[in-house]
Amino acid sequence: MALGYVLEVAAYIAARVAGLPLLVLAFPVGTYLLFLVVPRLRGHWRSAPRRGIPLWWSWSITLTVAYQVAWSLFAFFTKNPLTWPALGSSATDTSFHLSLIGEIKHHMPPKDPAVAGEPLFYHWFVHAELAATSWVTGVEPVVLLLRLAMLPMLGALVVLVGMVARRVIDSWPGAFLAVLGAMFMAAPSLYLGKNGIFTWGGIPDEAWASPSQTFGAVLFAPAALLLIDILEGGVRRRSNWLLLTIFLVALTGAKSTYLPLLTAGLIAVATLGAVRSRRLPRTPLIALGITLACLVCAQAVLYRGARQAVSLSPLSITTNLWHEFTGLPGGPAPAAVAGLTLVYLLCWVTAWCGIAGLLTRPGLLMRPSVVMMIGMGGAGLGAVLLLGNSHLNQLYFLRAVYPYMAIVSVYGLVVAVRHTRASLVMTACAAGAGAVAACLIPLLCGIAIPLHPGQPPALLYLPYLVLLALVTLAAIALIVKRGRAGAALTLSLVAAVGLPAAAHARVLEALSRLYPAAGAGPENTAGPMTATALPQGALTAGRWLRGHSGVDDLVATNGHFRWSSSKCHDSRQFWVSALTERRVLVEGWAYSSKNWERVQPGQAPECAHFWDSARLGANDAAFAAPSRESVQRLRSVYGVRWLFADERHAGRIADYATERFRSGDFAVYEIPER
Repeated sequence: MALGYVLEVAAYIAARVAGLPLLVLAFPVGTYLLFLVVPRLRGHWRSAPRRGIPLWWSWSITLTVAYQVAWSLFAFFTKNPLTWPALGSSATDTSFHLSLIGEIKHHMPPKDPAVAGEPLFYHWFVHAELAATSWVTGVEPVVLLLRLAMLPMLGALVVLVGMVARRVIDSWPGAFLAVLGAMFMAAPSLYLGKNGIFTWGGIPDEAWASPSQTFGAVLFAPAALLLIDILEGGVRRRSNWLLLTIFLVALTGAKSTYLPLLTAGLIAVATLGAVRSRRLPRTPLIALGITLACLVCAQAVLYRGARQAVSLSPLSITTNLWHEFTGLPGGPAPAAVAGLTLVYLLCWVTAWCGIAGLLTRPGLLMRPSVVMMIGMGGAGLGAVLLLGNSHLNQLYFLRAVYPYMAIVSVYGLVVAVRHTRASLVMTACAAGAGAVAACLIPLLCGIAIPLHPGQPPALLYLPYLVLLALVTLAAIALIVKRGRAGAALTLSLVAAVGLPAAAHARVLEALSRLYPAAGAGPENTAGPMTATALPQGALTAGRWLRGHSGVDDLVATNGHFRWSSSKCHDSRQFWVSALTERRVLVEGWAYSSKNWERVQPGQAPECAHFWDSARLGANDAAFAAPSRESVQRLRSVYGVRWLFADERHAGRIADYATERFRSGDFAVYEIPER
């Protein structure tokens, strides 16, 4: 399935360049015809029955996928409707992703649809997949984006992570625990209240909010599986190298975040191999060379060196933690920076402590697959600590390695339990005690974030000091009583706090709803936008313009800012380009390449002013103070044919342009030729 996605995107890009988007069907149709014409190929239709796969494994994976679907329904579908005006209050980046799908449906190579003429330096392969699906099926992009497209990707990702885990751990129960760890891994939060930096984690939380992250995860998993076969199994057929190269090339435009992480992992493998054998290891270096070539090509060709304001900013994550935890303005003192950094590191030591179990059999710690995954995890954590971005985009480096750190952590636990012959019943009891502690410590300590006014910031350390004390006492008791098995039980207890941390956060959220007195601190965020706060008729007007204009027609609009924003004129507004599937002279510029270049460290890109005051002035003059000259200037100078006007903030445009359609608060005008 993952390979099918890659081939579909490649076929669509070629078809779109040729101006025949439905030519994307040539690949599947040609495949069927080839198998029908060549009888010898028909044997590939049926795979040999596989023995040794337990029935419970199949059902467990099925139920895990079913959980993903149920989670999508209750956590995402209910909050992201498909009808207007409620659609306008969906996730912040929904309109951005829809605008890219619309752009790629009609143009290749794509450009920024919200600022005409600007290049597009973004991970857009997933949008090409959605555009191809929309062409072939006729399903609206908004339905694919908000309802359908991620579901098969989530299912494929669960299966692929399970396959990688089974290959590494060589245990069906261990592989399933790794899948669950990948689902729910996060930095364990021992506070009450919402805490995005800590509690957002695992596969589900970013699945719908970041389609590119999900698509990249689906394409990277088979690459990891192939690398394990190549590095450890001696399976170095040309077909394996070819498939690996195909997936790595696809990652350049799907989610290139994975390439530097894999580079770090392969460097670790090659370095260890060179030290142990005292010669250069050929296989890891070949894989490293392919990865580096893809990384360089991605930066040089697709992104042209764009960094999207991700810069070297050591421990900037700590400043974000400080503001989120305390609600105080200004930066933290050096002591607070050190303290919160230690807390953050402690969280990940807790989540990944199972790796220590491999010390019971040091040879397993040197396996290339284990070294690669640990190297990737170290690179991901290092990126979070060393890089900075106002939207915390550096966290995607860490989230990308969650499944693989879950696998190697569970592997260490399985090895420790087996080697020390710890009782499975006692191991389960220790893990259960850790899970209970993860839920009870926040309730008993009662530290809600943001802190209440007047509370000292030192209270932030209390829950973690309590955790350290409990773990220390438990470790002493278990090791004294059970020896080496006690050490394995201690690791199981601690891992149960960190590996399923996102699940603990959901339990605490449910408990805080049942017992509001033990809930979060003072609310400091704006409430959700209501349908009445949104302009009426945008979807209908956008669909009309899509059906009555050419794909190369340029549109102008007077809506540049989100309809509800609590901090500034928020330029993350892309609904006109999203609903019309047309390029706009100036709509929202928050994510444009030139805007990212101008953003200073710590500055939010959505709050920056537009760089071309002449263009923006000419655009807005045609709406706010329309005249024959201002309207005609848009057509003669900038090539605008259509005006998509929010009539609540517009003058008498109909005196100088032809009104073609009206719906609710919006009207569509066509600028006549001179």
